[in-house]
Amino acid sequence: MAYRTILLIDDDEDDQEFFLEAIAEVSQEVTCTTFYNASDALNKLKNGALKPDVIFLDLNMPIMNGLQFLAEIKQQPELQHIPVLIFSTSSHTATIEQTKEMGALDFITKPGTFSDLVNILTHLLR
Repeated sequence: MAYRTILLIDDDEDDQEFFLEAIAEVSQEVTCTTFYNASDALNKLKNGALKPDVIFLDLNMPIMNGLQFLAEIKQQPELQHIPVLIFSTSSHTATIEQTKEMGALDFITKPGTFSDLVNILTHLLR
């Protein structure tokens, strides 16, 4: 899975920085666009301004949460092919199962350390 263009949707600025630093550590060939608001990201995807290879999606966000975003993107014929990886602090089995049933490719519980995040991203991006 050689993803080169990533979209990260996460309302936590610290988590975004952590993710971007880990991406830079893993590969200089990967570009990552970030959004704090899933609704804004969805609009950019719908109008073709964003064309990511993969979406990393947080679940707990205001305005439009991750489940709402996932449901919406999977209903859009021009967008439903984009793999969505849930990237959340949650690790509840029911939530994991629900997101996969809704079409998420995988569920990644946010790691607590930078090295763990680098390891996860290395596995996914190389």
